[in-house]
Amino acid sequence: MSLPNASYRLLFRLTQPPPNSPEKTPPAPGKPADAPKAPQKKKSSSLFPLIALLALLPLFLVFSALFLPGPLEKPQTVIIPRGTTVHDIATSLASNGVISNPFVFRAAARILAGDSLQAGEYLFPPQQSISDIVLMLRDGHAVVRMFTVAEGLTSFEIVSLMRNDPALTPEVTAIPAEGSLLPETYRYNYGDSHMSLIERMQKGQRDLLNELWANRDMSIPLKTPQEAVIMASVIEKETSRNDERARIAGVFYNRQRQGMRLQSDPTVIYALTKGQSTLPRELTHDDLAIASPFNTYVHDGLPPKPICNPGRASLEAALHPEKNDYLYFVADGKGGHAFAKDITQHNKNITHWLSLSKP
Repeated sequence: MSLPNASYRLLFRLTQPPPNSPEKTPPAPGKPADAPKAPQKKKSSSLFPLIALLALLPLFLVFSALFLPGPLEKPQTVIIPRGTTVHDIATSLASNGVISNPFVFRAAARILAGDSLQAGEYLFPPQQSISDIVLMLRDGHAVVRMFTVAEGLTSFEIVSLMRNDPALTPEVTAIPAEGSLLPETYRYNYGDSHMSLIERMQKGQRDLLNELWANRDMSIPLKTPQEAVIMASVIEKETSRNDERARIAGVFYNRQRQGMRLQSDPTVIYALTKGQSTLPRELTHDDLAIASPFNTYVHDGLPPKPICNPGRASLEAALHPEKNDYLYFVADGKGGHAFAKDITQHNKNITHWLSLSKP
């Protein structure tokens, strides 16, 4: 059967190689055929990694500015007065070499602390990061100072110590009542006021006195807590030895029961100095006769007010005296006292002490 001309032409085109397409020649005998060529990939753009890097760069810079070690090479103390602005704090820290970028510090203070930084005296360690510095100022981790009040100081002497401490803000206009301050070591920060310390001392004394008075020996002849402070102040000035305080308290109570005057030298010294200085000499017989309500050589009973600020040990001794028969005591030349039950032994103790005092 013969095909139509049109069909014949179509079949002829389908069986022929495409134009300009070289015909494949079979490989020569013994020669391997050419391997098929792998399809070539299209060249893609490398902009995505660069964009990602640029996006992360600000985060890296922020991290470096906030958390990497700072420029400080050795510990540095910086005082930040009350009322200092964040801008001025940043300037001060930069001038002291604590930070190198005040702008980053201000930004960190806004983000981490809401611009709420505390005044005070700060000791910055070497290479402290800006984030740690801001948190330190936010939480007020300032230098803690110590103010020590020794037992037996007068209120005038305590205020004088405060006034000589440049880290405290002066506010005292009146000397606190004698015996109202508790001798102790107090923690405080730079810039704290005199009154803030005094109020803590007064509260400490009130709390301690209330505690000890409630548990006192009910046989002692004291009527009020204030009388306990007065007796304790005399004991405090008579001895610094803990093993003697209760014994001396017992002597004073024994003398009171027998109608004898206390005849305590420290009360005469207070009458002479008003508690504002030490006496630069020994007491004389004329001193013992001075007309003063504090002089227990010429007045019966206790002084009208305390003669110092007694510590806990003396308060405890005043409220829990030793039960003894002693009526007298005098220095023994060894830092303590010799006690006597009668005047004869007491005079012997005085003679012995005078012999030790001679050059």
